[in-house]
Amino acid sequence: MLPFYLLSLIVTAKAEFLPGSCSFQDSTCDYTSDPDFLSWTLDPSGHFITVEEQVQEDQGKAVLLGPDVDQQDWSCFRMVYQVTGSASLQVQKRTDGESFDQVLWTTQSPSDSWLIASIDLQNSTQTFKIVIEGKLGAEEGSSVSIFEIKISDKYCIECEFEEENLCGYSNEWNRFMNWRVGRSDDAALTAGTGQYMFVDSTDTKSFQEVAKLVSPMTSVPMSGCLSFQYQHYHAGDHLFSLFSRDQAGQYQELWRADLQENNTMNWSPETRVWRPVQVDLKAPYPIELVFEVAFNGPHGGYVILDEISFSPEFCDADTEPTFDPSVANCDFESGYCQYVQTQTDSSLWRRVSVRPNIYTAGDHTTGAGSFLLANSRLSVQSGYVSRLFGPAMPANQKYCLKFFYSLRGLSGTDQVLSAYLHYSDGTKQEQIWTQNYKIRNLWIAVELTIQSQKNAQVVFISTCKNIWICDSVGLDDIKVTLGDCALLASSVSAPSHCDFEAGLCGFTQDKEGDSGDWMLARGPTPTSYTGPRGDHTTGVGHYLHIEASVMLAGHRARLVSSSLRGSRDTQCLQFFYHMYGSGIGQLSVYLQTGQESQDKLLWTSRGEQGISWLRAAVNYQFDQRHQIVFEATRGESVRSDIAIDDVVFERGPCREYADDHIPHLRLSGHNNDIQSMIFK
Repeated sequence: MLPFYLLSLIVTAKAEFLPGSCSFQDSTCDYTSDPDFLSWTLDPSGHFITVEEQVQEDQGKAVLLGPDVDQQDWSCFRMVYQVTGSASLQVQKRTDGESFDQVLWTTQSPSDSWLIASIDLQNSTQTFKIVIEGKLGAEEGSSVSIFEIKISDKYCIECEFEEENLCGYSNEWNRFMNWRVGRSDDAALTAGTGQYMFVDSTDTKSFQEVAKLVSPMTSVPMSGCLSFQYQHYHAGDHLFSLFSRDQAGQYQELWRADLQENNTMNWSPETRVWRPVQVDLKAPYPIELVFEVAFNGPHGGYVILDEISFSPEFCDADTEPTFDPSVANCDFESGYCQYVQTQTDSSLWRRVSVRPNIYTAGDHTTGAGSFLLANSRLSVQSGYVSRLFGPAMPANQKYCLKFFYSLRGLSGTDQVLSAYLHYSDGTKQEQIWTQNYKIRNLWIAVELTIQSQKNAQVVFISTCKNIWICDSVGLDDIKVTLGDCALLASSVSAPSHCDFEAGLCGFTQDKEGDSGDWMLARGPTPTSYTGPRGDHTTGVGHYLHIEASVMLAGHRARLVSSSLRGSRDTQCLQFFYHMYGSGIGQLSVYLQTGQESQDKLLWTSRGEQGISWLRAAVNYQFDQRHQIVFEATRGESVRSDIAIDDVVFERGPCREYADDHIPHLRLSGHNNDIQSMIFK
């Protein structure tokens, strides 16, 4: 049986708790309740703060404002909490000059016990506040409680196991074999209580049982050197390994104890030593560390683990840096980026632009910019192929590839566009996707999770077997990120970005100042020859529009944003709008301050603008609380549907596109004065 004492002296620096930490025993420290919402209450007996009572049905939210955090080095925010019923809890970061708080972490999962949330706070030169938002659901008895908040000058995956909560590390419970806490009886250990984690073979009932010690999930990208120390006895009768595990549950081995090397030592009580380990860690997306011990021999032995630390510098200076997937991003506004073609192909992808008109959709980026086009009918021959090769992507990594394609023309064919993985070693290409939608003049989003054991390039291939049935196909806005597409889509969303896929994002209808409503829609609007065929975000998602057939000429529909804090600096409002139909009226954006009788006009567009989704970028400045209003006015006929999508608020001036300065066009169904496609 392993004695509960440490076998050598280890002197370590303990984490320092920073301003913003609070145990809520006698006070709420520097945390205060926002008076505009429900109050957090200090429980006199349990040493925690809670939100339990919903005073008004429409005010089931409590906001806790933390003190200013001026931390230029990396730190870890750790919170012990409990959520019951249908309540939810969210941690946000509030920075001066931002109209919206940045969501760092959120949960809606109820629990019968206290849980631990660990959030890495990256080094920042700006002072910020931690904002904690608790929402009470409709279910009776819902509550949100916070027992403790600690902000330390550590990475969240670091741990000396001296704290009661073990830095958020948890044992993944096994019926027979588990990680346990050991405590030192060594009087020489004056720093702390000398706690460590261990696994003992006397607990196991059979071979191949596995004990798992799991770290908190990383919350931001991290790359560097992970260090820890361990001891073990009877190394030949057990396996000790370290894995990373992503949110999808997939493992990747990072390190395994070298049995041959470890067995060269004649292990005895007199030669017990701590073995230092350093492992290069690349965590570009959320992962957990999993320390595993499995006993596979008659003697078993034990393993002791302690002193887990992290440095942003790699252990080995020759370690390859984390691959930057942004090298594969391209919107084709300024060229082909790092995408190349083979001159042996009979037809090439061409960079083109289409001025917004009522016959052909423009690009996806702005509606009036550039994109790539294949099968442009300039090559009058059958059987040609157009290939577009992306930059090489390293092996053994998970990537999310997103791009948009658009079918153009009158004829129809299947599989006009496909995507493959191309391997430099000459291995046969692997098809990872082929076109399936047949909707014309609409940009369709594609998301693919890619993982390969070999270095690979993504290649886009368009084929034309017969020129009489070939469709032209457009390609635009290619973006590659590290991680699984499904997990990225379900990660914490930004309240400053709204694509209307999950509702109105805090926007509300102005019931007093208008005579119509904005409606949530998917696919084409009911009236023909007006409105979009699909949304801007994915082509098959949701957007907001006014349905002209249920309104009268001159009727207005007003959509009001939630309250924005304001800033002394310039703010950017970006959105996409759609104004197609011979009777189109007007779309305007206003600044509503509550201090003046009339709203201030920020932007407007009148008349038909073509069948494209167009990008609008509006710079404005207001340093007090305000709201943004989208106002659509119905035109002369029922062909007057107006739509908006992908509304984004950003700090600082808008990123300029040359095409933003193209004047608005007033077009009709018989206008022949339309600039056609331009090849670049």
